[in-house]
Amino acid sequence: MAAISIDVNDGSFSLRGDIQPLTTDRRARLYLTKYMGASLAELEITVPFDIETQEKTLHEIREMLADYDIKEEISVQVEQSLVQYFEEEEAFAEFSEEARRIRNNELGDQHRQDFAMFTAVLAERMGNRTLYPLQLLSSFHLVFSQNACNFSVPGAGKTSIVYGSFAFLNQLPETDSRHVDKLIVVGPLSSFGPWESEYAECFGRPPSSFRLSGGTSEDARLLHFYGSNPAEISLLSYNALPLLEEDLVRFMSKYPAMVVLDEAHRVKNIQGGIWASCALRLSRYCRSRVVLTGTPAPNGYEDLHNLFKFIWPTRDIIGFHTYQLQDMSSNLHDPRVGQLVRNLSPYFTRIRKSDLGLPNPVEHSPIWVEMGELQREIYDSIESNYMDYLISDGEQSHLRGVFARARVVRLLQASTNPALLRRPLEDSYEDLGLPSDVFVDDTSVLEKILKYEETEVPPKFAAAAKLVSELMSQGQKVIVWAIFIKNILDFQSFLETHGIKSRVLYGATPVERDDLDEDIETRESIVREFHRDDSDFKVLIANPSAISESISLHRACHNSVYLERSFNAANFIQSKDRVHRYGLDQDDQISYYYLLSRNNIDSTVHERLDEKVERMMQIIESEPIPLFRIVESDDGNDEDMRALIENYVRRAV
Repeated sequence: MAAISIDVNDGSFSLRGDIQPLTTDRRARLYLTKYMGASLAELEITVPFDIETQEKTLHEIREMLADYDIKEEISVQVEQSLVQYFEEEEAFAEFSEEARRIRNNELGDQHRQDFAMFTAVLAERMGNRTLYPLQLLSSFHLVFSQNACNFSVPGAGKTSIVYGSFAFLNQLPETDSRHVDKLIVVGPLSSFGPWESEYAECFGRPPSSFRLSGGTSEDARLLHFYGSNPAEISLLSYNALPLLEEDLVRFMSKYPAMVVLDEAHRVKNIQGGIWASCALRLSRYCRSRVVLTGTPAPNGYEDLHNLFKFIWPTRDIIGFHTYQLQDMSSNLHDPRVGQLVRNLSPYFTRIRKSDLGLPNPVEHSPIWVEMGELQREIYDSIESNYMDYLISDGEQSHLRGVFARARVVRLLQASTNPALLRRPLEDSYEDLGLPSDVFVDDTSVLEKILKYEETEVPPKFAAAAKLVSELMSQGQKVIVWAIFIKNILDFQSFLETHGIKSRVLYGATPVERDDLDEDIETRESIVREFHRDDSDFKVLIANPSAISESISLHRACHNSVYLERSFNAANFIQSKDRVHRYGLDQDDQISYYYLLSRNNIDSTVHERLDEKVERMMQIIESEPIPLFRIVESDDGNDEDMRALIENYVRRAV
């Protein structure tokens, strides 16, 4: 009987002895090289493993030897490593169970004592900010586990939760294995300002922070990473992450760091995206790892893979392969989903909207606006043309979808301001995420479109300005939401002619950087000024897709006016959350106002958004890990098209 000895080296198993039956058999060779990544030599087979896959790899080797009737001889080192492995697994299982109990607020006597000490430290170090109970519990859970995901809804105070954990871990003695010296935040550029302002609000002093972005000089970068007194907080974008990888590794080898991935759904790419790959490599050098995102699984459960691989790079806590996660995403009632949540529950927390105790916002009845005479002629003309196209079955379905969405853009533009139709359609693609090679022929109404701006003022502009004036007369500030950039700029000019000052926030509004002139207005400077009681403007005009989860407006503004909207429910909810966040008093009134042109696409958008938002909120409130893919919140999906056609036919009849 053939016999093979199994020995263990650094990161691999070595198989020696009668290996010829394996190296000459085609099926065995394929299994070893393609599935197990093994290297085959004349006298030895080397099978690599990661720390978390060691026991699994050994099990597969032993099963293969049994299949080929080969006797196994395990070395003393392998036996010892297995004993150590199982001891570590048992200890980690106990640790995970403790983390799960803390997450569920099932504190034993020892944890209650630790929690009391934790809250006392935060009361001393974060004197300017008192965390509410669920924030405290989430922050304490992170202190215990050191590695965790926070999937709380926007406005739940995830930044404050992280600062609470950092404050506690930072004050521990340097000899404590949990001590962290620095905080590294990776996020979109627009998150830098909120992280800095939140620090000041929590600790009552400005942060010692350093921004690593495109405007950072080489000398400043080197001084920060390799100088004797680096800033406490490093802020860098996902774009900068791969460029700074070597610097970050050396920095973290000297300064134990808590590393935060903010809006971490940006690293969900399981196909080896550059941001994701870099984050996973760096995770092994972090003392503490934190993932923040309100949308953990925007496309499917497979989006969770990188998030949990980042917080525990040496453990397989998910327990499912990515292809299994993809399969679970396509079956809403897959029984494995429950097991997935149980596997992950020790290492994620989630605060729902209903947990925040916010005052109920006031959804005002739509403000119906009659279109102008020329606007009506233009709209009816292109609508008739487009609807004939949408109702027909002449084109292939995959082409119809692209062209249908392009026509929706034109209808949305005409419903607010037909002057937008003068511009090439591709100028508006970026606003709504459309492909750039779609042509829509509007020549039949070209003359009317060309003279629209000289003939009429968009009635929605006048109605919105009237509403804004009324709110300002009551001493209130207002944010006006619009989709199309030209409408944002044109409405700002329209308000200016009525003596109303405003500022705009959209994609072209620069983010604060060191290389920008101080006189240039940035998103951060505009938001700071908007919050001032003596601000010389009381109105913001913004694009929902340009205002990230990090930006809070609720302390300054309680009124959202929607000049126009698209079918995108995710952007709509995100815009509403800018003014409806934790920190409001119960007697604060949050108001949403919707301007709708009568007898056009606006009514369909309003109805569809109501349906989508209701479904999304049900998922957000009921599911521990929301799967938003099932809501179809994007622009112009099949249900949107059907509703648009049905409303058109109903109006025509």
